[in-house]
Formats: sequence, C-alpha cells, structure tokens
Amino acid sequence: MNNNEILAGLYLRVSTEDQAREGFSLSEQKERLEFYCKYNGYKIVETYIDAGISAKGGNHRPEFERMLEDGKEGKINMIICLKLDRITRSINDWEMLMKYSETYDVNLAFVNDDINTTTANGKMISRIMMSVSQNEIERTSERTIIGLAGAIKQGHIPHKAPLGYKHENKKLVVDPLTKDVVIRIFNLYFEGMSYQKISTLFNKEQVLGKTNWRDSTIMAILTNEIYKGDFVHGKRTKNPTYYSDVVEPLVSKELWEECQVQKKKNSKSYMRTLTYLFLQKIKCPNCDRILGGKATTKSNGNTYYYYYCKDCKVIFKEKIVEEYFDEFINELVEYDSVVNQFFLPMIKQKFDEPKEQIEKEINKQKDKLTRIKKAYINGAFDIDEYNEEKKIVEKNLSKLETDLENANSNDELKFTPQDILLKRDIDYINKIKLEKEYKERTKTWKDYTREEKSNLIMRYVDEIKLGISGKEVYVAKINFRESFIKPYDELWNQGYLDIKTPFLLGNVAGTFRMSNYLPDEEVGQLIMRLRQYYDVGFEEAIYYVDTRMFYFNCVKDEKAIVRIFPLEDYCKIDPDIKMKEYKYGILYIREENEFRPVEIDAAFDYIPDESNTSVRYTKEPHSIKVKPVNPDWFEDK
Repeated sequence: MNNNEILAGLYLRVSTEDQAREGFSLSEQKERLEFYCKYNGYKIVETYIDAGISAKGGNHRPEFERMLEDGKEGKINMIICLKLDRITRSINDWEMLMKYSETYDVNLAFVNDDINTTTANGKMISRIMMSVSQNEIERTSERTIIGLAGAIKQGHIPHKAPLGYKHENKKLVVDPLTKDVVIRIFNLYFEGMSYQKISTLFNKEQVLGKTNWRDSTIMAILTNEIYKGDFVHGKRTKNPTYYSDVVEPLVSKELWEECQVQKKKNSKSYMRTLTYLFLQKIKCPNCDRILGGKATTKSNGNTYYYYYCKDCKVIFKEKIVEEYFDEFINELVEYDSVVNQFFLPMIKQKFDEPKEQIEKEINKQKDKLTRIKKAYINGAFDIDEYNEEKKIVEKNLSKLETDLENANSNDELKFTPQDILLKRDIDYINKIKLEKEYKERTKTWKDYTREEKSNLIMRYVDEIKLGISGKEVYVAKINFRESFIKPYDELWNQGYLDIKTPFLLGNVAGTFRMSNYLPDEEVGQLIMRLRQYYDVGFEEAIYYVDTRMFYFNCVKDEKAIVRIFPLEDYCKIDPDIKMKEYKYGILYIREENEFRPVEIDAAFDYIPDESNTSVRYTKEPHSIKVKPVNPDWFEDK
C-alpha cells in the first residue's frame, strides 16, 4: 500500500428526526461524500451506514463500531462524514475519538463543516465545533424539559393512560367506564383486604371481563400517585420530578397516604377492627399533618378513641370533635336522608356524571363494536377473539346504559326541586303533629352505628380544622366537600332548601327554619300542596332591620312556625342593606290542627301531587292524589 494513499471509509448516519428536519437522506449523504473523495483523489474502501440511530452517547451503532475496527486493522486511514454531529454530539466521545485517531493514525474529515484532522488547526476547530454542538444539545434538552413540565401541569401526561383514566385531546381525563374499579381497590385495601385477596376477588367476579388480576397489579395501582392527582416524572431515575394536582384525582390524598401507611403492616393478616369517625379528616393544629388514631378498651368494655400527633405530642379524645358535631349533625342527617338519598342525585348528577358525557362514551363503545365486527369480517382475528372482545364492549355498554338510565330517573319520576322543600316542610310538621310516629321512623345521629357515622362524615366532610389554646384542643372550622356544598348552595340560592337561623319574632326568640326567595306563584303552589295534608296558614310580617326583629305572636295564637322566607329578592334589590324594612312570609300551623290523610303512613311515604286541585279545607280525612318517594329509603330507616 502506498504510504501517501488515502483509504477512505465513508460513514453515513440518519435518524427519522434528522431526515424530517434537515432532509439528509442516506442517498444524498453518499452522493456528496463520493464527490468529495473523487475531488480530493481519495480511494473509497468501504461505506458504513447506521440508519435510524441517534448519535447520543450510549446508543449502539454496529456500523460505526465496524468502521473503528477496520481503522485499527489498517484497512482504512481516513474516516469521512458529512457533518461532525453524524459521528457524535458528546465532547467526551469526541476526545476518545481524537485519541483513537492519534493511536491508530486514522484521520477524520467532515465535508459540510470543512474540518480535517490531518492538521493541528483542523483538530482545534473540531473541538470548538463539538463544544458548540453539545451546548446546543443541552439547551434543547433544557427547553424540552421546560416544555414537558408545562405540558404535565396542564394534564398532558406522557405515558399510557393508567386504569381509571383515558387520553382525550392529549390530556389525561377520568374514564367513567373504569374509574369505579380503582376507587373500589383503594376502599377494599383501606378496609383491610390484602393485594392477594383483592386480586382473587376480582378474578372471581371477572371485573372488567378479566381473570388475570395479580397481586402486582393491585400493588401498582395502590402506589401510583396519579390516583391522588399527582404525577412523578422519571420515577426510576436519580432525580425524579414531582408534580402536584395535575389531573382530576380518583381518591383523596388522605386515603392514598393511609394506604401507603397500611402497606407497611402485614397486609395479609391485617384487618381493620376499629372505626375512627374522623380518620384522614383531622390535621394537627401545630404542624398540619394528618393525625393518627388509637383506642383503649377499659375493663367495663367501653372503647375510647383518641387522635394524636407523634411529632407535636398533641393528643385529645374523639369526643371533643363529636360534641362539636352534635350542634348541627342531626340537621346534616336530615339533609342526607331527605335530600341526598333520593332527591339530590337528580341535581348532583349534573356535577358528577353529565348525561352528555355518558352518551358520548356510549357512542364511542358502539363505534368500537362496529370496528370489531369489521375486523373479524376482514380476518384480523378468529371467532374466539371476536367473541371475547365483543363481550367486553357489550359489558361496558351495559354499565353506561345503566348510568344513563339513573341520570334520567328524575325525568321519568318527574320530581322537582320544589318537591325537596315540600318534603322537608312536611317532615318538620310531622315532627310536631306526629311526634311519636316521627321518632319511630326517623333515625338520628345517636341511632347511627360508628360505621354509619364514619360513612356520613367521609361522604360530606373534606377537612376538620383544629385550634389549640394552651393544652386545650378545639374545633375551629369544618370544611365540607365541594360535591356536597355545590348542590346544597344551588338549592339554597334557588329557594328550595332551608337552614336554621336565629330570630327575634317580637316576644319570641329562637331558631327557625328559613329559606330563600321564591316567586309568589311557586309559594302559592307549595301552600296548596301542603294543605292537602295539614291546614297550613300563611301570614306576612315586617322585619325591622335596625332592631333585627319582626312581630308575629305565635304564642297567643298557638301557632307553630314551619318556615320563614323573604317575599322579595332582597339580595338583588338591596345588596348593601340600606332598606329599613323587609317583608317576610311565615308558614305556620295551629296546635289543634289534625292530620288529614286516612293513613299516617302517607305523611312519611308520600308527598302531595302538584296536579291535585280538589283540596278541601276540612279536618275530615279524604282521599288525595300523592306522589311516592323512595321506598327503599324508608325500609332502611
């Protein structure tokens, strides 16, 4: 071989991104390199091509490795490439390549960059160019990280959607078909079931049409931060990034954390035997951490419950919080029994499961069923696979159609928000007129089991704020869940829900039921419906703003006030409270009035129908048209 002869090895590399961005196809690279060699009189010995491979450090490039081996063996003495970044984008890798060049006397040339390492000047320029290239890579990486962080914060999670979620418009959103499965897993685990027992149960029930539920699947779900609304990017790296509140959570952060604590226990033998009413709801007044619970059972058999903070040494009896609840809990129980158990779902449905969303999901599943049929016809899979896929989709459709039927139930029964107010008025009158029967039928807070109390608190209460004065702990504030407050406020604002309010009524001071403004026509309809059961009276009274009282002599006339309400919408008329007098309406019932319907059960199990126009003002029982309320609820009570 002539010592002055240049034996060239042409190196070509392109990735999909490179070609799309810069148009450097392999054929174009080869054509330009061959022209360069012909122009300089170099002999082409071999061409090495790595297609679809990045030049990032750590990537295996078989042709690049073969080229280096050929250089060691003396088959080539010049590596020729189109650009510097075709070889590498790392300064460390470049320095190793320069050492290789000096050791084996193999020079490098880069056509577009006009670099040739046969001279000292060429080597210097190559090092400068490589520094610039790596700097651009690092800047691009930084921009990518910033862009990714912004996308994640907006709900664009760069992973396959986990169970309970789906991708919609590139965002991770709750999947109404599978969300309940995830929620059930957390609840079962919190109640004491192990991974193994949950997976066994799910396989037995064929949840989601599957019989391959595993312990590891359940564990992965329980430890995934996404279900409390958070996301960890790069979890398996040395420096993972934590993003809070980036998607709609399926479980509360408190429940998720409690499940992590329980994981440290012997989950196969651990079952929760004690019920803490306010578990996950109370935080330490000093450090704001969620309080733990403990209990002691005395020799008399009574169990006493406590909440404590290990770090701050705060400890107090559960009774302190429960006594605070006693001031209004029966009102909450009444709301739960009358409104939430039957009437509220028709309103709450608008917030939790919009009918439009369910209908949209039904259409998607029907489209999927059509695609499965076409795929089977086209031979994409056999009859067994077709039947299995069809079964899963049909099961999803069945669930969605049931949800849609429940969402439409209020339209079929034709219940209205006015029915809520009417039912609460009748229950209040029943408490006065049918006291014995009312007590027999009505379940109060003291009648609830600990499990029932805990469920009620879990359903409505989001957080209980504590205060501390010296060593005394007290309840400062109770924050209710938005799913409770939002429909509650809507009912109140529209005039269909009452609250207990302190009032001075001339010679009487007390707490009375008060509702918001309703138009005269609706008030009249409500009174006529109430009079189907009781001789309810109506009277107007003036409220004097300065003295904060109005006169209504309910003692002299032996009248029991049912409810008070404004006769005009003063929130709009007088938002700054500049008026001196307000007009209020008072619904009342006289002590001697008797119940009208033939059967007492009607007062508790039915409400008067709004279409009845044959109301007679007598105390004699008479047949009336009524509307049934939820029979299952009364059986439970």
